[in-house]
Amino acid sequence: MTDFVKTHVANGTGVITLDRPRSLNSLSLDMVRALTDALLAWRDDPQVDAVVLRSTSEKALCAGGDIRFFYDVGSAPTTGGSASLEDFFTEEYRLNHLIYHYPKPYVALMDGVVMGGGLGIAEAGPRGLRVVTDGTKMAMPEVNIGLFPDVGGSYFLSRAPGRLGYYLGLTGLTIRAADALYAGLADTFVPQAQMPALAQLIESTPGAQLREALVAFAAPFAAGAAMLETERTTIDRHFGAPGVQAIMDSLASDPGEFAQKTLAAMGKRSPLLMRVTFELLRRGATMELAGCLRLERILVRRNFEHGEVLEGVRALVIDKDNAPKWNPPALSEVTDEMVAQFFASPWPDRAHPLRELQG
Repeated sequence: MTDFVKTHVANGTGVITLDRPRSLNSLSLDMVRALTDALLAWRDDPQVDAVVLRSTSEKALCAGGDIRFFYDVGSAPTTGGSASLEDFFTEEYRLNHLIYHYPKPYVALMDGVVMGGGLGIAEAGPRGLRVVTDGTKMAMPEVNIGLFPDVGGSYFLSRAPGRLGYYLGLTGLTIRAADALYAGLADTFVPQAQMPALAQLIESTPGAQLREALVAFAAPFAAGAAMLETERTTIDRHFGAPGVQAIMDSLASDPGEFAQKTLAAMGKRSPLLMRVTFELLRRGATMELAGCLRLERILVRRNFEHGEVLEGVRALVIDKDNAPKWNPPALSEVTDEMVAQFFASPWPDRAHPLRELQG
């Protein structure tokens, strides 16, 4: 399996510790499988009443998927069809679904960097508890590399208050703890200085009482003011426009610093994938998580076939020239047909790799 995922059970709590600090706990296929194996083993284990996900490093819970792996495999002659690439996304999305619907309290300690796939393994459902700190740096930055907000992003971003999900998905910009709480992407705040005490509480509290104990522990602490709350009216006004071009035109008409910084960020993103992301969030708002993950799985296949994500990773991670050659290069050149192709399933419904997911 992998040395990067450690598991143990203490006092009725199953503890998963990510230990790949040099890569900010970026997820490999082996790590996805180790996480899945642990959660499946504990799901029906009467000796386990709760689960905690944490990291050995305060720098990151998880920075997302291993994008160097995506590039290496996706750049091979079998672009879009590599078995290991297909397996990664299929199994990662199944893991996201398992976590969201987990029948026991699932606590994610979202300290440090939590981005992309990191949110996917932290965004538990109603029984979950998502803890952020003053060290939290959260984002769904996929449009930066020519991808789209996946791992259930079409579900949880589309349900953020107002148009916050569109802002986060289309810009890929990083937010902090107070913003995560305001956007509904986290539940409670604990200062980094209190994390050792929190770890001690986890070890000493019976799993059946853990969620309530953690909520009580966090109650005295406040994350401060949220930038998203301060700018909420501006975000809703601009990102309430009916399409990406309309959003950017609206931002361009606003001389305010926030609007201009937002516009500048969007000007660096993949025009095609911003259009795809807008349509994905529009559809995701009316779908259950399983349907969102199935749709995202279609988009992943189409994205690697197109190659936009490979160019994005090349520019930002491999060559580091920060000059991606997006295809098409301009928003005005993205057609409705190009966007529609991303949503055209390569599989009949009966053969979709995530056809068994429910709810």
